[in-house]
Amino acid sequence: MDLEFTSEQEELRSSVRAFLAAECPIDLVRQVVEDTIVGAAPSESGSPAAAAPAASAAPPVGALGGGCASSLTGRAGELWQAMVALDWPALNVPEECGGMGLGMAEVALVVEELGAVVAPGPFLATATQFVPAVVAAGTADQRRRLLAPIASGERTGALAVADHPGRWSGGVSATAERTSAGWVLRGVKHMVCAGPQDPSDVVVVARPTTSEPGIGMFVVPLHRLDVHSERVLDPSRPLSRVVVDGVEVPDGDVLGDPGAPTLAAALDRVMAEAALGFAVEIVGTCRSLLDMTIEHAKNRRQFGVPIGSFQAVKHKMADLYVALERARSLAYYAIAAIDEHDPQAPLAVAMAKAAADDCQRVVCRESIQTFGGIGFTWEADVHLFAKRAMSAGALFGSAREHRLTIARLLGACA
Repeated sequence: MDLEFTSEQEELRSSVRAFLAAECPIDLVRQVVEDTIVGAAPSESGSPAAAAPAASAAPPVGALGGGCASSLTGRAGELWQAMVALDWPALNVPEECGGMGLGMAEVALVVEELGAVVAPGPFLATATQFVPAVVAAGTADQRRRLLAPIASGERTGALAVADHPGRWSGGVSATAERTSAGWVLRGVKHMVCAGPQDPSDVVVVARPTTSEPGIGMFVVPLHRLDVHSERVLDPSRPLSRVVVDGVEVPDGDVLGDPGAPTLAAALDRVMAEAALGFAVEIVGTCRSLLDMTIEHAKNRRQFGVPIGSFQAVKHKMADLYVALERARSLAYYAIAAIDEHDPQAPLAVAMAKAAADDCQRVVCRESIQTFGGIGFTWEADVHLFAKRAMSAGALFGSAREHRLTIARLLGACA
C-alpha cells in the first residue's frame, strides 16, 4: 500500500491552501456564524426574526449556536462559486460524467484544508456522501444524469441516513412502499448535511416493505421534502431534519435494487467514505487549533516568562501533537485502503474515525484550557474551531460507536 503523496497531490494541497488563505479568512466564517445565530434568535412572540438584533451586533458571549439556513448565500455562496470555478466539485466525479475521475486521496487533501480554516459550504457532504452513493449504486445513465450537475457546480448533494437524532446505528426505520409509479417514502431523517434552501439532491436510505430485509437508496431533490433546520453546535455547518412522509420517488431515481444484498454492501462503503471525510476534516481543524494554542503559549506571559516554558504546558502540547499525528496517520491509511479496495478498509475507517474523535476531544479541551478565561469568549477565534471539530466528531459515528464496529470486525463481541 502506497502511503506517499505524489507530486501532483502535493501541488493540489499547496494550491488549495493558498486559495483558502486568500478567500476564506476567519472573518468570513464569523460572518456566516453571526448571520446564522441572529437569523435563528427566538423572540418572545415565537418568531425568530421579530426580536433579532441588528446584523452588526455580536452574538451573546458563550452562544453555542442555532438553526442553520442555506450555506450557499452571501459570502459563503461566493466562496462556493470560487471553488466551482476551480473544479473542486468535479474531483471524484467519474470522467464519463464530466468529472476528473480522481480518488478519495485528492478529496481528502481538499477536505483537510477546508477543515483547517473551518470553511463553510457543501463540498464535504457532496464529495464524500452523495457522489460515492451514486457511483456505488447507480446505473451508468443515473451516474451521468445525477453527477454531471454536481461536477459543474449546479447542484450539491448529501446523504439522509440517520433515523435517530443521537446515533448512527440501530437499523433503518424509514420505509419505502412499492407503487405502480415507483416508491413512496415515509419517515424522518436527522442530521442531513444541507441547508433548507440549498440546491441539493439527497440520497434517502429507507427499508423496503415489499422485499426481504434490506435497504433502498432513493434520490430526492431537497425542495420536495419537508426540511427543518436543526439546532446545532457549529452554526457554520447547516444540518437539517428531513421529513419524507408520503414523498413519491419514480423508478428512475431509485439507486440499485431495493432490498438486494449488493445495495447494503454499497451503503456500507458510502458510510465508510462519509465517516472518513469527517475524520479528515477533524485532522485539519485540530491542526489549526493546535497551531493557535502553541502560538498563544509562546506569547502569553506569566511570572515574567512565556507559559510555554512551563514543563506542564510543554508536556500538554506534546500529548496533543501525538494525538493529532495518530489521527492523521490512521485517516490517510484508511484513505489508501479505500482507494486500493483493500478488504480491511472498513476496519481502517472505524479506527480512523475513532482516533479523530479522540483527538478532537483532547485538543478542544486542552486548547480552551490553555487560552484560559478568553478561550470560551466570543471574541476569541478558538471557539469556532472547537465547535467545528466537536460537531464533526459526532457526525457519522462517535469514537464509541466506531469502537463497537472495531470489536465486531475483530470478532471480539457477540
